[in-house]
Amino acid sequence: MSTTVAGMIFIASLIAALALVHKPLGDHMYRVYSTTRHNAVERGIYRLLGVRADAEQSWPVYARGLLAFSVVSVLVVYGLQRLQDKLPLSLGMEPVTDHIAWNTAISFVTNTNWQAYSGESTMGHLTQMAALAVQNFVSAAVGMAVAVALVRGFARRRSGTIGNFWVDLVRGTLRILLPIAFVGALVLVAGGLVQNFSGVHELTTLTGGTQGITGGPVASQEVIKELGTNGGGFYNANSSHPFENATSWTNWFEIFLILVIPFSLTRTFGRLVGQVRQGYAILAVMGVLALTSVILTNVFELSGNATVPQAVGAAMEGKELRFGVSNSATFGAATTLTSTGAVNSFHDSYTPFGGMMTMVNMMLGEVAPGGVGAGLYGMLILAVITVFVAGLMVGRTPEYLGKRIGAREIKLASLYFLVTPALVLIGTAAAMGSAEQRAGMLNGGPHGLSEVLYAFTSASNNNGSAFAGLTVNTPWYDVALGLCMAFGRFLPIILVLALAGSLAAQSPVPEGAGTLPTHRPQFVGMVVGVTVVLVALTFLPALALGPIAEGLS
Repeated sequence: MSTTVAGMIFIASLIAALALVHKPLGDHMYRVYSTTRHNAVERGIYRLLGVRADAEQSWPVYARGLLAFSVVSVLVVYGLQRLQDKLPLSLGMEPVTDHIAWNTAISFVTNTNWQAYSGESTMGHLTQMAALAVQNFVSAAVGMAVAVALVRGFARRRSGTIGNFWVDLVRGTLRILLPIAFVGALVLVAGGLVQNFSGVHELTTLTGGTQGITGGPVASQEVIKELGTNGGGFYNANSSHPFENATSWTNWFEIFLILVIPFSLTRTFGRLVGQVRQGYAILAVMGVLALTSVILTNVFELSGNATVPQAVGAAMEGKELRFGVSNSATFGAATTLTSTGAVNSFHDSYTPFGGMMTMVNMMLGEVAPGGVGAGLYGMLILAVITVFVAGLMVGRTPEYLGKRIGAREIKLASLYFLVTPALVLIGTAAAMGSAEQRAGMLNGGPHGLSEVLYAFTSASNNNGSAFAGLTVNTPWYDVALGLCMAFGRFLPIILVLALAGSLAAQSPVPEGAGTLPTHRPQFVGMVVGVTVVLVALTFLPALALGPIAEGLS
């Protein structure tokens, strides 16, 4: 069987598996976020937090709760790192330096899980489990909570509330992420991954974040990693290490875990707004963008259009022999299309255009299907922008799901998509403008620019993967990338919640002859076009100086 055919079968089986679980998982998440019943464990947590679980919140209250939770989380994660030598299970590790502790705390709380250190030689068991593993779950749950809050904004009529942040956080963690992580960890253990005392952390990796192992937190951590939130890993080799990704079929399963929740959330969206076909339209947009990216990344890597790959016959540098070119390229596309950041090959070693695709995936806003929750609310913002553009073309006030998209709504949507490009381009320009920061590049010329551009794109989009050639373990990069992670996470979230509140307060608008049907192929194509055009207009000059220049040279 040829490599190309094997790669096609690999991708087709992934699509089939995702289609199989789309409805049951999507319906389960719909029930999680729509039921009014709380189980005994949840009621106990609410009493401990002093939360009135049945009290609805306006968007400012929802946002304040989310930000307060995140600030406390940053302080706890930072404190555990700085004090780990005085705490049990430290394994004799010294306190983490202040700039790395800051970067790591922001990284895991923002669901980025960027790692500027080697986990095996930096963090003790307690820090890994109580700080990083916990955030792998709850930071992913925060993203899902924001997505559901926005969907409620579309679904509700003349309402001043969008739900209860604490209820959404607890339910997402206990009813969705933990069960999937538990089952996924058992599957990976059966596949040969190590699981022992510290394995709880690895479990959190594949469902919401990712880390590696010391004495062996691998299997469970790897599940959380692939479920949507991490990079790095305990051995700094991530999912290319046999303790974190043992065989070709565990590689398939990890990609499945990366994609399963974001794609299934479109079904949840359709159920919550009472129009399942709207969910299928958003799923189609995500699917078109994702499949296009996966195919292009495979084509660029399999063609080996660079000097060394052409000389040896394959683009195998930086790739695991266990997985080969195609399965590595598919993993690379999946991890950058989402906010996972787990890698099974070094993106810095990809062909120029293959490496470009990993950057473009993140520059799309990670909406195909995007991060856990973040992908859905990013795609819905794109849908809002699309109906606004369509409204301009026909001279009609745009509507989406029965809500008018007026001046306030389009300003919030526009600001949402200006935040990340501003962070990426300003951060890259600042780094490239300093000889001291340029010294951290492993390569010069266009590829060196690509290394820096990738780092700020990954941080600002809360992805967590890296080109790996750039030395970022310096105070300047730790602070700069930490700021990009923080602003790239929380400024868009505030804008999304403000939009949710504005939509929820509106009266429904009846459909008329001029209403744009937003469930048909025409709308799917328009959203895809708007997404690509926005990225092209914003990032093409930077890409032209980096991977495109390298690829054409």
